Amino acid sequence: MPITVKNTFGTPHHVSESNPAHVTGCDAYRLPLVGYLVPGVTPGYDDMVQMLKDNGHDTRPEGYGMVFLESEEFSATYFGSIEQIEQYQRDNIDGHAPFDASLGVMYARWPRGKGWDGFLPRRAFWNVGGRGAVADGVGLVTAFAHNEVPGAEVVVYEFEGRWTPDGQTGQLVTYHCTVCHQDTFYDSGHVHENTGPISRRWAARQARQHIIGADRHGVGDTNSPCRPNNGEVLRAVNAFARDMWGTSGSALPGTDDAYCATQGPCSIIRELRAGVRPAVYGR
Repeated sequence: MPITVKNTFGTPHHVSESNPAHVTGCDAYRLPLVGYLVPGVTPGYDDMVQMLKDNGHDTRPEGYGMVFLESEEFSATYFGSIEQIEQYQRDNIDGHAPFDASLGVMYARWPRGKGWDGFLPRRAFWNVGGRGAVADGVGLVTAFAHNEVPGAEVVVYEFEGRWTPDGQTGQLVTYHCTVCHQDTFYDSGHVHENTGPISRRWAARQARQHIIGADRHGVGDTNSPCRPNNGEVLRAVNAFARDMWGTSGSALPGTDDAYCATQGPCSIIRELRAGVRPAVYGR
C-alpha cells in the first residue's frame, strides 16, 4: 500500500506514484520573479534559449517574457511573450492579477547553467520579510504529519547558522522531527545552503524520506531513520559533568525533548511559529 505523506501546513503537492518522496508538481505557486530574454540585449541569450531549441519551443524571435514560479517543494519556469509579461506586471500591482499559463510553455524547475547562473538572483528564499515572514531566509517552509506518532511533525525551516563559534553566519535550510529530536545540524548532508527552490526541495524530500522510513520500520528500529536517543547522550554528559565538578545536579535537561525545546531545533521552530527571529544557531 502506498505511503501517504500529509501536510500539516503549506501547499499540498503531487508526488510520484512509486515514490511519495519525489514531488512532481503543485497546483498553486507563488510568482515571485519575472524576467525578459531579448536577443542582442540579454547577455548569454543564445545559451539561455538552447533549452527551448532542444525541445522545439524556440518560436519567438523577438524574445521571451518569463515568470519564475515557486512552491514550498517545487519550482517551474514559464516562457511566454514579452507583451504578456509586461501586461502582467502592470496588472499585478496588488499581487492578485490572474495569470494564464496556457499562452506559453512551462518547464519544471528554474533553469541553471551557462547564462542562467548570472541572470537569476544568487539567493531566493521562501520566507521574505516583505511578505510578512520573520526575515529574509528565516521562517517555516512546510511541515508533515508523523505517520507513527499522533500530533508529531517533521518541519522544514529556513534559519541562520554557523559551523564554528567564530565562523561566518550563513542562510541554511533543514528539517526537524519532533519525535526523535535528531539535530540535523550535526548530521552531514541534511543541512543545505539556502540558495533557492532546489535547496528547499532537497530538505523537504529528506523530511518526506524520514516519515516514509518511520512508516515502514516504526520508531526506534535500527532500520528506521526515526530513532529517539531517549536521553542517553544527555545522561552521559550529566554524569561526566557531575564527576568532573563534584556536584549532584544535572548540567543539562534529562530528556531529548526538554533539551531540544530550550537549546535545539525545537527552540528555533517555537520562535518561528511565534514570529520571533531566533538567534544564530550553531556549535
